[in-house]
Amino acid sequence: MGLFDLEKHFAFYGAYHSNPVNIFIHMLFVWPIVFTALMLLYFTPALVKSAPIELWDHSLLVWNFGFLFTVIYGLFYVLLDKKAGSLAALMCFGCWILSSSVSYRLGYSVAWKVAAAAQLFCWTGQFIGHGVFEVEM
Repeated sequence: MGLFDLEKHFAFYGAYHSNPVNIFIHMLFVWPIVFTALMLLYFTPALVKSAPIELWDHSLLVWNFGFLFTVIYGLFYVLLDKKAGSLAALMCFGCWILSSSVSYRLGYSVAWKVAAAAQLFCWTGQFIGHGVFEVEM
């Protein structure tokens, strides 16, 4: 499968996601998984020694692994398909900005607990979606 072959990615995805309930579960839980992963990555050290960007709510955007993760995913989506990928990249950057703001406001001691609970809940939903609704008879 070519890394940037959108049709092959859709075919592979479709082979394991044909049940409507499982598809809905994925639509509901994938972006919160990304968002909360970025919350955790907010607390990684800066990759570039430059001043962070202050946001409207006085939170800070840091050029760290969360930013790198966002850039890699955003570029991957754009390379798959320019139109749909641009929307997905925009959503990735929106998640990075909002997760940075939430993480800054909550602080490490609360943010990691919120992110861990959300990850556990969302991944459990994903596994139930596959184990219960995508079972091949």
